[in-house]
Amino acid sequence: MDFPWDDLALTFSHTSMFPFFDFAHYLVSVMAVKSQPGAVALAWKNPISSWFTAMLHCFGGGILSCLLLAEPPLKFLANNTNILLASSIWYITFFCPHDLVSQGYSHLPVQLLASGMKEVTRTWKIVGGVTHANSYYKNGLIVMIAIGWARGAGGAIVTNFERLVKGDWKPEGDEWLKMSYPSKVTLLGSIIFTFQHTQHLAISRHNLMFLYTIFIVAIKITMMTTQTSMTFAPFEDTLCRILFGWQQQLSSSEKKSEAKSPSSGTGSLASKPSDVASDNVKKKHTKKNE
Repeated sequence: MDFPWDDLALTFSHTSMFPFFDFAHYLVSVMAVKSQPGAVALAWKNPISSWFTAMLHCFGGGILSCLLLAEPPLKFLANNTNILLASSIWYITFFCPHDLVSQGYSHLPVQLLASGMKEVTRTWKIVGGVTHANSYYKNGLIVMIAIGWARGAGGAIVTNFERLVKGDWKPEGDEWLKMSYPSKVTLLGSIIFTFQHTQHLAISRHNLMFLYTIFIVAIKITMMTTQTSMTFAPFEDTLCRILFGWQQQLSSSEKKSEAKSPSSGTGSLASKPSDVASDNVKKKHTKKNE
């Protein structure tokens, strides 16, 4: 399937994430760590713990995908350049004089630019995870979807372990129990790219990467500018009705039929005394006539 933007999409798919897009990803991740209650005090009191938390947010997807594929979980430490870049961003974010980094990041245009660039890296991570899983398990759909999802949104899941160690873990905030929008949109992208990789979708990879990136970036910017949250609730409700709602419909119809049957029975019982009374009246009339 050919599109008029083929050349643009092909060039876009060859874009390198380092250093600008990775910089934006690390900046947004570290700022998310700093926004947590007590994060600044922890950084001054225990810098190593604060740095480790920031690295989990920055490289959590890679760590989780390595664990799922039985690879060394500290494999991300082998990339010295990315570790140095992420550590530098962590340092200037928490220890910059007069908190200049946070003040600059507080402006909405800066946040929109950084968050949009971070969403671009999400696409690259999903595609990389799907391709990497396929090298281990040829056309293993479930494995490819899981690794693509873990690579793209694993940071939110890995940080649950970090909160558990600190004693701040809460069940209602668990990504396994209640998935957030980034986890859901990443899972959707992982499914789409897996089917494209196994040639179940008749579209080229660079075109799919281009369209999916535009989709998630546009939604992210819209959510930030309107200060609203995007949900898949209508789609999820429709899907649940199609796949699992038929049993509820059958049970509700059975309850209605059961509710109707006693009412009809009581009606028949109520009609019997009236019939008996009418027979008695007829007998009395016949006696009088006699």
